[in-house]
Amino acid sequence: MTPTEILQDLMSPAGRADPFPLYAAAHRLGPLLPVTDDIFLVVGYAAVNEVLRNPVFEIPAEPSSQPSLELMQRSILRANPPDHGRMRSLLSQVFTPRRVAGLQPAIEAAVDELLNGLAAEVDFMDRFAFQLPVTVICELLGVPTDDRHRFRPLASDLTAALELTDASDAAADAAARELGEYFAYLIQDPPPDGLVAALVAARQRLSDEELLANLILLLVAGFETTTDLLGNGLAILLRQPDLPTNAAFVEEVLRYDSPVQVTTRVARERSEIVGTPIPAASNLVLLLGAANRDPERFPDPDRFDPLRPGNKPLSFGAGAHICLGNSLARLEATVAFDRLRPFTITPNGEPTRRDRLVLRGYQTLPIRLSGGR
Repeated sequence: MTPTEILQDLMSPAGRADPFPLYAAAHRLGPLLPVTDDIFLVVGYAAVNEVLRNPVFEIPAEPSSQPSLELMQRSILRANPPDHGRMRSLLSQVFTPRRVAGLQPAIEAAVDELLNGLAAEVDFMDRFAFQLPVTVICELLGVPTDDRHRFRPLASDLTAALELTDASDAAADAAARELGEYFAYLIQDPPPDGLVAALVAARQRLSDEELLANLILLLVAGFETTTDLLGNGLAILLRQPDLPTNAAFVEEVLRYDSPVQVTTRVARERSEIVGTPIPAASNLVLLLGAANRDPERFPDPDRFDPLRPGNKPLSFGAGAHICLGNSLARLEATVAFDRLRPFTITPNGEPTRRDRLVLRGYQTLPIRLSGGR
């Protein structure tokens, strides 16, 4: 296969459903694959890691009148220096190691409450994988409990705008508008506790548009990838129920079936990656999922092995743009799988995958649950 064929196939329904054979084909061609003179696929672990950590490679600036893309462009997700540093210094105060570690008792209580309320036959994605992280992030933000049910479909519609397509997405734009209206109303009289109130108090460091965009991003990113991490991990446990469920298990889930498969960068100036010259303004498609299965970095990469030594997947990125909430997502998943261990969990029907490449996860994951503590 050529790099062009690999990229085209990745964006097909079959490629979105199972990108891993295409990643393997890409690795056989090399760590950095030119698609055109100014478009490159970055597939090797070392190459992806190098791009993520080098400030020469920036987030693509994509000014757009499309509400969903405009919203993302104003948030920390798509910001470059100096705006990125200004936003990150403010938002990162929420995710300090000490503060995240201090959330463990609350996360354990939330997991136990959810498990105690589960029926014997249940869709894991709807009743647990979404409910846990949305509860945690809404508590951090100070979002009222009664509003939480509406966020999963809105987040799903909004994040469709991240896919590798130029097509306008009316559902993504509608979700951006609805979430914008929701937070615009909330910040007029924010709940006294939580990040919404803190950011409103510090709004002189953010424009009104940046405040709204970052609140929406924190909400959506706070549960979307963790929901997929929980679902992808449980699907593996359904196939291999005797696996140990600990922090190393979570790390291997991140490597083996990453909730985030793709990100992009643009070369601010002429540079090079793993010794290959990259012209200025070149577009780079970073295949995080492929990097996590690079046989040069991970021997026998298609085997799930929670005892894998030196396991450092790139699922949450690296460098200046590493995901702010990555330690929180890891903690939530580690607590959840530990608390699920005493249960007997078996499939209860066919799961369904979301038709996505960039954000990979399940739409439904029906299970039968018995036993417990």
